[in-house]
Amino acid sequence: MIDIDWVRQQFPALQQNMVFMDNAGGSQTLKSVMNRITQYLTECDVQLGASYATSADAGGRLHEATEALAEWFNAAHMEEIVVGGSTTQLLRNLSLCISQQWQPGDEVIITNSDHEANMACWRDLQKQGIVVKTWRINPNTLQLDIDALKAMMSERTRLVAVTHASNILGTINPIQEIADTVHQHGALICVDGVAYVPHRPIDVRAWDVDFYTFSTYKTFGPHQAIMYGKLAVLEAMPGINHGFIKTVPYKLQPGNFNFELTYALPAIMDYLMDLGGSTQPAVNKRRDGLLAGYAAIAHYEEKLAGQLLDYLNDHPKVRIIGCPQADKQLRVSTISFVHRSLSSQDIVTRMDTYNIGIRYGDFYAVELIDDLGLREKEGVVRVSLVHYNTPTEVEKLIQAFEAIL
Repeated sequence: MIDIDWVRQQFPALQQNMVFMDNAGGSQTLKSVMNRITQYLTECDVQLGASYATSADAGGRLHEATEALAEWFNAAHMEEIVVGGSTTQLLRNLSLCISQQWQPGDEVIITNSDHEANMACWRDLQKQGIVVKTWRINPNTLQLDIDALKAMMSERTRLVAVTHASNILGTINPIQEIADTVHQHGALICVDGVAYVPHRPIDVRAWDVDFYTFSTYKTFGPHQAIMYGKLAVLEAMPGINHGFIKTVPYKLQPGNFNFELTYALPAIMDYLMDLGGSTQPAVNKRRDGLLAGYAAIAHYEEKLAGQLLDYLNDHPKVRIIGCPQADKQLRVSTISFVHRSLSSQDIVTRMDTYNIGIRYGDFYAVELIDDLGLREKEGVVRVSLVHYNTPTEVEKLIQAFEAIL
């Protein structure tokens, strides 16, 4: 069980008079992450690769940090970890590199439930003759049907880009099943995990995905992002760095990656282990600690989501956009809805007076909002809960909704 008082003490921003429920847009940052950023900048803020001691120290710290990040993904090799400024940038770099191996007429499949980050970079390849198809959610179930994907794939399909969890619907997609289908057709799969990783553990080897990305500023850390890529696939790709740099991951990290932010990221993993009650901080025990921490998060957030969904399901003027149940196997605690008569903008701006941070709009899932006919509502109202939110905060939100809706 989560010790919520201890949890909230780890996030300095939670001490102010504000309820943060726009966490899918950006979570609050751990104090331990801030401490590691400061530690790096004060102790070894130098360029890597020099012979003097401080440079060697910096290189060793970043090597250990990258090894830890590989464990977060459950990757087989630390060279499979690429860091960058944002998921959008990492996916753009990936599309520019891998598409050099493709020919006009080759195909990419995207979904209409993805964030623009995993759509635009692939759609723009149409300028060089790549055919881009859209796998659309079933309008009745709001889910992606595997049979529809199978019908779209051909011998020219090179890659399928899909989100792990929709940042609007909250739905968890069956990534392992999708990956199996994609590989049976000889293609690669690229997964956007931004809306998933704050809530559930990553296991790229179990899912057998080829690429997986997420943003750490939505996962209790700094403005940074990480991409996993299968080593053999990365090695075979052209790079985007200086032409003489041929090694992975450096050929996919133009210029320097951010040293201090990368060094800080293992603090998130240590926190997750503490959350799971881990007493074995050794490297070979880190994976079990991560799984325990995420299990605690899933259990706790299911209850928080249930508290809000029970209220919304009973409201006669509210329509939930996504799974109406809080089942942790089906969804994360990102909850969207629209109102019969009020615009989403009206609802959210009225909420501002209560010092509760929620949001309205399309959240860069532009095509999904348009396909669902929700543009006239100014998109959806989105409440994105994480494990540092409390039942008391959810009740405060519900009481505010009572006054507004």
